[in-house]
Amino acid sequence: MPLDLDWVASVQANTSAIERRAATLPGRRTVKKDYQAAWLCKAIACIDLTTLSGDDTAGRVQRLCIKARQPVRPDILAALGMEGLTTGAVCVYHDMVEVAVRALEGSGIPVAAVSTGFPAGLSPLHLRIAEIRESVAAGAREIDIVISRRHVLTQNWQALYDEVAEMRAACGEAHMKAILATGELGTLRNVARASLVAMMAGADFIKTSTGKEPVNATLPVTLTMVRAIRDYQERTGIKVGYKPAGGISKAKDALVYLALMKDELGAPWLQPDLFRFGASSLLGDIERQLEHHITGAYSAANRHAIG
Repeated sequence: MPLDLDWVASVQANTSAIERRAATLPGRRTVKKDYQAAWLCKAIACIDLTTLSGDDTAGRVQRLCIKARQPVRPDILAALGMEGLTTGAVCVYHDMVEVAVRALEGSGIPVAAVSTGFPAGLSPLHLRIAEIRESVAAGAREIDIVISRRHVLTQNWQALYDEVAEMRAACGEAHMKAILATGELGTLRNVARASLVAMMAGADFIKTSTGKEPVNATLPVTLTMVRAIRDYQERTGIKVGYKPAGGISKAKDALVYLALMKDELGAPWLQPDLFRFGASSLLGDIERQLEHHITGAYSAANRHAIG
């Protein structure tokens, strides 16, 4: 849609109220036993299983893809009646897209590529656009772009809109997730406004973080962003997805985020087409919790290796 600066200027964020509400979230919803296991299986289906390290190799990415195909030991899934469960996607650097696409062939699991000068997003714009196109050509079905934080910090909403819209056009049929790097935006009001501008420019998802900032996904930031999604959906009828990333490593944290999504946006946002976790170690903890549910005992983490 066209950039609506009046709408953007009207967006505010009551930080103290948001933080109070966020502080109550972990104690507001509790699920136990079979219900907890079901919610944890839902969390697995919404994970973008990620490796974004400088020492990534083809072997590591291939092992990650095997884990995405079989995220939990077969005997545990059989006991739960959840055979066939997979993660939502595999997320890698552009250089590893072709490796991941080959390793996931026939599984239906999409490959997501972090592009546009990830994580800082400070390379020339024409190079960032070219990187998107090359990732799509290599087989990536989802592109995680990073915005220029300076546009938010200087309130240059037109520049942010134009940048994200050009990236959206370069993605073509691939889904685009706009990473806001919320830990570097200064205020929750900036987070809310940046979320709205990214959605206006065509983002299919808005995402908290690259995972490389000092502060990544938090509940106050999540509450701010999902309410921006709700406002946008109510005004335009368009559903935009949400992806918290960075720092979510425990099963109990995943349950809090899922409950928040259901409370604020409803059941449609509990599906992988509208909600993803950007995570790696989260899966291992969920698998341990599921084994405890079946056997009554906690196992060592090395029994559930990621790769």
